[in-house]
Amino acid sequence: MRHRKTTQKFSRNRGQRKAILKSLVRSMLVSERMKTTSRKARAACSKVEQLVNLAKRNDLHARRIAYSFLGDHKLVKKLFDDIALRFKDVKGGCTRMIKLGVRPGDGAELAVLEFTRLKAISKKEKKTKKRKEAVLPEKEAVKQTEDKQAVSKGGLRQGLKKIFKKRRDD
Repeated sequence: MRHRKTTQKFSRNRGQRKAILKSLVRSMLVSERMKTTSRKARAACSKVEQLVNLAKRNDLHARRIAYSFLGDHKLVKKLFDDIALRFKDVKGGCTRMIKLGVRPGDGAELAVLEFTRLKAISKKEKKTKKRKEAVLPEKEAVKQTEDKQAVSKGGLRQGLKKIFKKRRDD
């Protein structure tokens, strides 16, 4: 009987399930946003929440537990020093799942899993992006300006871009 068994099986054995969950959580911590099936997103969401709550403790034992799951010192450092600080005053709900619809190939429900408080882009990062754009050769710069003008002409398209633009919570 499966009474009170809440884990998703994903039609895989235990080792494969652990590997999938580990890779989903790792990619979530690296990119802070990922697109996957809604069942896998739900499973990864709970594990990410557990790790963030663990990181809020910020002691040696918590770091060792996080390292035993993640297996990467850089990820553990990012989790404790960057992500946990964003959610220091939040009791729960540090991730959100946005459903996207079904995948055309197999009909699986897709979802985007992301942190509720995304990393704000600093002024230094914005300046370095502007400098990189200024260094581009003339032909590429002309091509980019033509693309920007073509995009600015479309009213509906521009409006949709504003709606679905990546939002950063402060």
